[in-house]
Amino acid sequence: MAHSDWTRIFQNKAKILKEEDSWSLEFDESLAPKYPNKGWKMTVRSTCARFRCSKCGRVWASNKAMVVFHMRLSYRQGTVKAKPLHQKCKTCDDGQMEEPSISSGNIAVLMDNLVEQIRKKCYNEFVGRKSRHFRSFDAQSPHEPAHCEACMQGICPRS
Repeated sequence: MAHSDWTRIFQNKAKILKEEDSWSLEFDESLAPKYPNKGWKMTVRSTCARFRCSKCGRVWASNKAMVVFHMRLSYRQGTVKAKPLHQKCKTCDDGQMEEPSISSGNIAVLMDNLVEQIRKKCYNEFVGRKSRHFRSFDAQSPHEPAHCEACMQGICPRS
């Protein structure tokens, strides 16, 4: 799924935020998950994703693919920085960390949850807790912390 699809879905979901504020979504590979810059709020969401090893071609599914979001509202301009966290193939010793492939339906659920977090953290709204479920996979393999960027960053709920 292209980053432009994420942006389009986010813009559609962000329409419920204050009309006079403008929000944008950008991707930032340098985001330090646990350390947002001063004035920024953070949320980490999990979703389901597929990964493909660029070395051996192996494909695997994860129901705990993590995405880090840092958000800030300043002078009516809201910015969200996103970083989907990577996983590494467990069969390739020197394989690289691979980017997740997330379906548009699961991106929509992520964006609903993100907008809810923006309402809580940037507008101090009480929004309750809505139950939104992403489409999960029948993932057979056990979680492998040594191959999970979220574990390496200390933010994986599985570690």
